[in-house]
Amino acid sequence: MVATPIGNLGDLSPRARETLGQVDLIAAEDTRHTRRLLRHFGIATPLVAFHEHNEREMGAALLHRLMAGEDIALVSDAGTPLISDPGYRLVRAARQAGLRVSPAPGPSALIAALSVAGLPSDRFVFEAFPPRTARQRREWLGAMAAERRTWIFYESSHRIAATLADLCEVVGEARELVVARELTKVHETLLGGAAREVLRQLEEDADQRKGEFVVLVRGAPSSTTDAASGEALRVLNILLADLPLKQAVALAARITGEKKNKLYKLALERPVSPPSP
Repeated sequence: MVATPIGNLGDLSPRARETLGQVDLIAAEDTRHTRRLLRHFGIATPLVAFHEHNEREMGAALLHRLMAGEDIALVSDAGTPLISDPGYRLVRAARQAGLRVSPAPGPSALIAALSVAGLPSDRFVFEAFPPRTARQRREWLGAMAAERRTWIFYESSHRIAATLADLCEVVGEARELVVARELTKVHETLLGGAAREVLRQLEEDADQRKGEFVVLVRGAPSSTTDAASGEALRVLNILLADLPLKQAVALAARITGEKKNKLYKLALERPVSPPSP
């Protein structure tokens, strides 16, 4: 399992470079992308495509080759394999077959972002990519709103503004977050602060909406999560995404059994705006 650079090619470790040059085969998520990396370092090891669309079929073929005695390196497009990428089934099968699976550690976008965000890092949760549709994304954000650990997710340039707008509406405009863009690349930037302020900066600068993004959100404060059960808070935030405040509070109270006045106070403490008519 070989970690590859997330941007700056200088981050490829000597061990990773040596491994890629010595194995019999490299299984790559995108052979075109990996071929450019290998060409840069003068590595001529054969490549085979291994991605989410052929994972089961190709996984069986790779396992057969491993059991025949070949050494195979697995790489993703960038960063550490299996972090929001396919491959765990192959690793599981190889381990069950008694084969040695070894990491050649290195870059990871989520860890790199966490290390520079200035948010609590002793406890965190990684959520990969949010749902693509607005309704599912708002439901997901509602479920995450009560999370007390720092939560981290990836987002594309096509949806970053919409996702932050939904986050402001569902989780709260004042929730602290950091958006890490194009990490280790020439145009690397970090935007941090209240969600509404970060969204404003993205909306005013088109360049800040380009590239690859890691979003880190500060966990819910203890005072907020102690005011009601985590389930009640989760339900309330989902309902606030689509209903007026009073209606959302009343329905959340009926669903969870929590007192209305507690939920109403909680909703007012969180700067969540009701949906536009």
